[in-house]
Amino acid sequence: MMEMGIEEIILGSEQIHLITKEQAWHYKILPLEKKDTYLSLYCEDSANLENLAFELEIVTGRQVNLFPRSTHLINKLLSKYYLTEDSGHKSSQLSLNDSDDFLTRLIGEAKNLKSSDIHIENYEQKCRVRIRIDGLMVERYLLEHKDYPALINKIKILANLDIAEKRLPQDGRINFKTEEHNFDIRVSILPTLHGEKVVLRLLNNDATDIDLYKLGFSEEDLDNYLQGVKRPNGILLISGPTGSGKTTTLYATLKLLNKETRNILTIEDPIEYTMSGVNQVQLKENIGLSFSVALKTFLRQDPDVIMVGEIRDSETANMAIRAALTGHLVLSTIHTNSAWGTVSRLIDMGVPSFLLANTLNTTVAQRLLRLLCPVCKKQAQFDSNLYPRQFKPYREVLHHYLPTGCEACHYTGYKGRKAVYEVIPIDQSFSLAIKNADTNVSGLLTDRGIQTLAENAFNLFYDGTTSLEEIYPLLFNY
Repeated sequence: MMEMGIEEIILGSEQIHLITKEQAWHYKILPLEKKDTYLSLYCEDSANLENLAFELEIVTGRQVNLFPRSTHLINKLLSKYYLTEDSGHKSSQLSLNDSDDFLTRLIGEAKNLKSSDIHIENYEQKCRVRIRIDGLMVERYLLEHKDYPALINKIKILANLDIAEKRLPQDGRINFKTEEHNFDIRVSILPTLHGEKVVLRLLNNDATDIDLYKLGFSEEDLDNYLQGVKRPNGILLISGPTGSGKTTTLYATLKLLNKETRNILTIEDPIEYTMSGVNQVQLKENIGLSFSVALKTFLRQDPDVIMVGEIRDSETANMAIRAALTGHLVLSTIHTNSAWGTVSRLIDMGVPSFLLANTLNTTVAQRLLRLLCPVCKKQAQFDSNLYPRQFKPYREVLHHYLPTGCEACHYTGYKGRKAVYEVIPIDQSFSLAIKNADTNVSGLLTDRGIQTLAENAFNLFYDGTTSLEEIYPLLFNY
């Protein structure tokens, strides 16, 4: 019988209650349906079907039909729908009579798993809690519909939000303190068709563990990056999509620059890390404290280093350029697809090319790649047809590794992430290209020996650290 994927086996709450959690794990079975005197179940394909069916008929008092599936798939589904105390988790089907401490346990669990976000969602058939681990959403709990409003109200009270307002989005903040943890949580509430969806963003207040030398820079890229950081003025930009680790790289840079002899000012939204010795300002656009307004004030504060959380508009871009022109080192982020793409993006924002050529000292592109789980990754023969059609590989690949999934990686096949970079130090040749508005600088990159994002990502694929599916999106432009 053909193997069904995880997305094709979805158990509703009625199905889940056809058998107990203990029965599910003891016999390694999952409920399919109950009809008349028959009970249909999924089981492991390695099981003795005749003996298992006989025993289950005695236990359930019904005639049993068994449908074998792979052990991996059964374990994955059991972990999803019948989480056990033995594995260190609470049952996935929850009744929140203990709602006062459920939220505390949930947040603590997410923090221990190094999750960045918690999603609490209400649907017609179920309420669920998902957490984002290594950039991937993992479903952890199913909630009773009757318990959902109490949980949402508790979050609203902790975040000082209006519990009576259910029609409009709301944003708030929670300071989470326990014996083990102390950090801030950004709360976002969105009204949806079946109720309010809540996203809790876990912010790491502690920057002590951030180390620029351990983020993933290659030796040459790190050298190029440090050359830009050591310059007394100019603007250093890090580009990449949301969630690519740009803020972490900026804070690792600030940590390196944070000396008694320097005055460092930042304007952020939100402040994700707190750092002693750095003057940090929280963006508050509702009262007029925007990036550009803060930058104007910063210039009167005798700064040495200025960090702007993000360049979003023309006014902020021009203020950042002005700060760099007047002898300050400016660090910031911008949303573009490549390191060189920051140039055209800033010109589109109205920054004159001659000013940009004189102030931009380093431009960086960054992505986060998931790493294959070392416990369960499996080797397979590689077929070059798996590459994007126009991609030319940098070297021959005979074998590669595929994600499998196990308990250690929450059945995702991946465990941990690593940043990959593309660092372009702006020298005279690149400055001339900026003045001439050149969009294609591949020749200059090759002459300078600068590795692209795709090349650095391919190196991780080549040595078996990550999979082709992880680096695939980066290969299209090269």
